Amino acid sequence: MRKIVALPVLSADALSSVAYGPEALLAVLVLGGTAGLGYSVPVSLAIVFLMLAVGLSYRQTIRAYPHGGGSYIVATDNLGRVPGLMAAAGLMTDYILTVAVSVSSGMAAVTSALPQLADDVVLIGVLVIAVLLAGNLRGVRQAGALFAAPTYAFIIAIFALVATGVYEAAGRGFEPLPTPPLHATEGVGLLLVMRAFASGSTAMTGIEAISNAVPAFRPVAWRNARTTLSWMIGLLITLFAGTVAMVYLEGVVPRSQETVLSQLAHHSFGSGGMYVFTQAATALVLLLAANTAYNDFPRVLFLLARDSQAPRIFLRLGDRLAFSNGIIVLSVAAAVVYVAFDGKTATLIPLYAVGVFLAFTLSQSGMVVHWWRRRDRHWRKSLCFNATGALLSAVVFITAGITKFTEGAWLAILAVAGFLLVTTRIRRHYDMVRRALRLHPQTIEIPSRTISPLPDAHAPAEPAPRARPAQPSDRPAPSVPPAPPAPSAPSAPSAPSGGDQDAESEDTPEEIRHLSLVPIDALHQASMRALAYAASLQQPVLVLHVSPSDEDAECFRESWHLWGDRLPLRIVISPYRAVVAPLISYIESLHRQRPDLTITVILPEIVVRHRWHRVLHSHLAGRLRRALRPLPKIVVTTVPFHVHDGGP
Repeated sequence: MRKIVALPVLSADALSSVAYGPEALLAVLVLGGTAGLGYSVPVSLAIVFLMLAVGLSYRQTIRAYPHGGGSYIVATDNLGRVPGLMAAAGLMTDYILTVAVSVSSGMAAVTSALPQLADDVVLIGVLVIAVLLAGNLRGVRQAGALFAAPTYAFIIAIFALVATGVYEAAGRGFEPLPTPPLHATEGVGLLLVMRAFASGSTAMTGIEAISNAVPAFRPVAWRNARTTLSWMIGLLITLFAGTVAMVYLEGVVPRSQETVLSQLAHHSFGSGGMYVFTQAATALVLLLAANTAYNDFPRVLFLLARDSQAPRIFLRLGDRLAFSNGIIVLSVAAAVVYVAFDGKTATLIPLYAVGVFLAFTLSQSGMVVHWWRRRDRHWRKSLCFNATGALLSAVVFITAGITKFTEGAWLAILAVAGFLLVTTRIRRHYDMVRRALRLHPQTIEIPSRTISPLPDAHAPAEPAPRARPAQPSDRPAPSVPPAPPAPSAPSAPSAPSGGDQDAESEDTPEEIRHLSLVPIDALHQASMRALAYAASLQQPVLVLHVSPSDEDAECFRESWHLWGDRLPLRIVISPYRAVVAPLISYIESLHRQRPDLTITVILPEIVVRHRWHRVLHSHLAGRLRRALRPLPKIVVTTVPFHVHDGGP
């Protein structure tokens, strides 16, 4: 992306937080009455300093990780697996709440202009999440002027609001207007101020989006990403400080029926077209911010699944090249949170700060370790920036955890702990399965396409014959088509031709000509058992491997040669990590070329003891059966490999 497009697309989450961050700060200070509101300016200045420090810290992250460095990657690389999982937990909590908070704040902007919709905010919000789900499952992407327009419209609206307010305030000598009469419900003390600071700091959400998306920029990507990040921080500070200044000068206080931004827009523009434009731009940019989470949440799940810390179904791309399973999980979780908290932004904010600043703290702490280890050019300056960001983020995280514990922060902390427990157990299970499947040198060979018959039970005992290479006298394997090119996107199988029904005319065993097709993902004991079973049928065997890249394909080919290379092998490259669609495409191609063959697809299947472990393993056989059912003369069978806690 060009910087002019990347800025609004990747900054929507951060900039839209101006719609609720200042209001969250004021909602706490107003509990202290007029004296409490007097702290709004110094607390806002502290938040501005925090924005600047964290922004400078992420500039160092972009330089160190030019291919993208989110909190999970940085924390895992430099602090270890458990801190990386904690960062991932914070990020995923953040993304779920980004959807819930953005939708609730967007609904507040709408109901401020249209109060008659106030009773239906929960229903409308759930429908909005459903629309986001449907759009992202269909592959909608944040790119181009369509997605950039709401952010630029919001920036223009806030700048116009602030400029108009400053002009009017200048006419009265910048004398603040009096606030409505306030009744203090709490004493003004350190605890109240710290709670306000933690709530207002939610205006920083989304700052790390640019560091995650460095490869999306035009070359030189990391330099353009740093420039865009600097622009974003400058705009965020300006919009946040301008909004707080207008609140102070106009004497605005939070109200349950109308947002602070709506009140400021009424003060500056009245109820005319500019007011409607401001509210519409606010609602749209918040919707775009919610959609940002749909790009990042599934990718974090993908990284966790790649590292065997989440179910492998999250590695899979859908038909529209979207991580469909992650998108569904995000939508369901966000909808549950939104409904549970009645779509009220104020009640969601305490949960928000904990996840955001946990991820910030671990990411910046990881960068401190990174610079200490590398000690390359300017490492001391970079370490200082990241250490400052880590310290300030830790202060906010601890403050939010303590001061807002009873208001809902306990739920976010509990979610992080539960996430750690689940992902650790998933990793333990995958490690156990990996040990059970591990090949042992000189004990297993790739079998030949045929095997010698077993000796007669009454004959003298002889040593068991070794699997031998195919001899010229063996039954020749049928010709097979070359691997078809990987499709531009995974596609559904085409309908079979009507003439295929005539091919199902074999009524005796002698008329059936076989080909055993064995798809395997890797060389392990389960795949070897499937290959041995296929060879035991004494029919021609073809092995098929689907690989996500040429490098992975070459790695598999080397392993194949190392372990015997006794069967014909075909490799299909599937750059979108889809497995089922390329398999179906290849089988269809094979069937069209050799309709006289009965093709038996033999799949290795991992069988686990506990029911909940089943979701951690592929159910490829069932999906293939459903997809291949329209084709005649296709048999799908599985060879089970049982794995228990103590091994196979």
